[in-house]
Amino acid sequence: MLPLTQDRPKPLVEVGGKPLIDHNLQRLVAAGVSHAVVNVHYRAEMVEAHLAAQDFGLKISISDERALLLETGGGLIKAQPVINCDPFLCINSDNLWTESGTPAISRLADAWRDGDMDFLLLVVPREAAHCHAGRGDFHLAGDGRLIRRAPDEAEAPYVFTGVQMIAKRALVDSPAGPFSTNIFWDRAIENGRCYGVVHAGQWIDVGTPAAISVAETVLQNE
Repeated sequence: MLPLTQDRPKPLVEVGGKPLIDHNLQRLVAAGVSHAVVNVHYRAEMVEAHLAAQDFGLKISISDERALLLETGGGLIKAQPVINCDPFLCINSDNLWTESGTPAISRLADAWRDGDMDFLLLVVPREAAHCHAGRGDFHLAGDGRLIRRAPDEAEAPYVFTGVQMIAKRALVDSPAGPFSTNIFWDRAIENGRCYGVVHAGQWIDVGTPAAISVAETVLQNE
């Protein structure tokens, strides 16, 4: 997201006059979430000051990664002590989406089956994924289980949106330090416990400055 992140962390980059993190916290509040955990690293004090100055209508706890950025998997392990529910939602702040029908977070909660699932990922068809250069992440089986795109496959029909529900029991036997959530996903896929819900709206990967204007246009049409 350079050069915009020279003087601010990515969660505070604005889309439509509103920081990325605000968009996602407001989605959580609309879904009835009462507690959020925010991990901080680069220019952490700016994120903390921003959150302290706002009234989002929910409690916010901080998971501090100033000393070492732990990536997606390591960040989950670090944050576990302050995550007060099980299963819990995990959202990447640089992904935005539009709603169509039942809100995406509510659809995830409604689809959760604790006896069958360790992960439930919100995925979107590639044609509804804006500013995303990937070849697709997953196939979706008839029963809702996710199947990874094979290394020799040209493409897969669904892209991960950065929104998921996770059971704490899945976050075990992890390596020390930084690592990717892919370690947990691969284990859950092998055990048949990683499922997907297809998002009905549009989704934008806000990973570059050029994506901001696209996101603003898409969100205006919600």
